[in-house]
Amino acid sequence: MKKIVVTLMLVFLVTGCTVVRIDTGSIDNTINVILSKDNNLYNTVGKGYKYYKPRGVTYIDTNEYNEKLYSDGNYYYLYVDINSYYYKKEFDYKENKKAYYSRIININNKLGYLEINKYKGKYLVEFMYNYAKIETLVNKGDINNVVLNLSYILSTIKYNSKIIKIMLNDNNFINKEERYDIFTPKDDTMELYNYEEDE
Repeated sequence: MKKIVVTLMLVFLVTGCTVVRIDTGSIDNTINVILSKDNNLYNTVGKGYKYYKPRGVTYIDTNEYNEKLYSDGNYYYLYVDINSYYYKKEFDYKENKKAYYSRIININNKLGYLEINKYKGKYLVEFMYNYAKIETLVNKGDINNVVLNLSYILSTIKYNSKIIKIMLNDNNFINKEERYDIFTPKDDTMELYNYEEDE
């Protein structure tokens, strides 16, 4: 009887946890696996939203609804569009056949796109999903790991509709609002990448 109990306990211990391995060699596979998970993880809180920052990603600075993050020599620029989230703005994206990588994303009833273009010997990654967008300029060898990090960040963003409603009704917010269009990829890259290269 003791052997049966011990055996059953071992079976429960061994099968109790499930480890999911992700083939990060494939951008499509990384996106499909991470974005299809229903994560409630978070370790970072912003104005009206929260999200999970993966291990190795460091918070640098916040400017209104934009955050600057850093990981392994790469800066990530996160833009959260609470207006589009609150008013459920739709977007239109056409896959770019000239890009290194271009894909429309529709996973878990959340829309977005990932576009990667070669730029000055590096690769400009523009990943929009769940009413937020991250841009970064990286070496080719970093693309797969960067897409993994960005997938975790964007898939875990959770919005607080009550707080956002208060902020949108606040005259101070309306007066300070700046317009961003995160729903279309950039034809000409932002000056900030030139600034980063000059440092």
